[in-house]
Amino acid sequence: MIHFVGAGSGGADLITVRGARLMEEADCVIYAGSLVNPDVLQYAGPACALYDSAGMTLEEVIARMAENERAGKTTVRLHTGDPSLYGAIREQMDRLDALSLPYDVTPGVSSFCGAAAALRAEYTLPDVSQSVIITRMAGRTPVPEGEALRKMASHGCTMVLFLSTGLLENVERELLAGGAYTPDTPAAIVYKATWPDEKVFRCTVGTLAKTARDNHITKTALITIGGFLGTDYARSKLYDPSFTHGFREATV
Repeated sequence: MIHFVGAGSGGADLITVRGARLMEEADCVIYAGSLVNPDVLQYAGPACALYDSAGMTLEEVIARMAENERAGKTTVRLHTGDPSLYGAIREQMDRLDALSLPYDVTPGVSSFCGAAAALRAEYTLPDVSQSVIITRMAGRTPVPEGEALRKMASHGCTMVLFLSTGLLENVERELLAGGAYTPDTPAAIVYKATWPDEKVFRCTVGTLAKTARDNHITKTALITIGGFLGTDYARSKLYDPSFTHGFREATV
């Protein structure tokens, strides 16, 4: 069996219980070495073969999986965060389907969740934002035209940008071009969320690039934008004593 496993956002103890168990049972772990905290590999057994996929092609990864499967071995394909976000797992699963090789997927804690924890923030605040846009700035890898950053930014809701730290001058320009954010809109750069060397830099849309330059942040960081980083929001109806719902009657 081949198990795709989300390693979590950085902290080695943020892998799920299921993910850790699958690691312990694996004969082989193929891990994204450029992103996965190497401390997560402690969950692999002493006889487990470890392969860093950072220097491998898709074809080499699939060949290793197929070889293990033919030998009756269990493989864990270890991805950073949750593999469903920028994990490039679809192309792997399609190849495995074509080869009739069995696999499953174990989700993980995404770094956008880790960033919220680092910020001690809630992305969805009443009267501020009830939506979160997870996207990236177009760079060497393009994005669909309908998902250009300025179009996403036009909604003015909470945004989390992956893979964009090295493009912050363009990010600032595109965010402002959307028309919903101003240079003073709160923003934050979260470097290596939940890792031991995590760092948080609060700033504004207009100072994102300068903040990154001043703190020498060039990669491995998430960009968060929106009013959720401010101080104004409405109280939740869920715990409001004047609000009745299916589990509680209003008391005032």
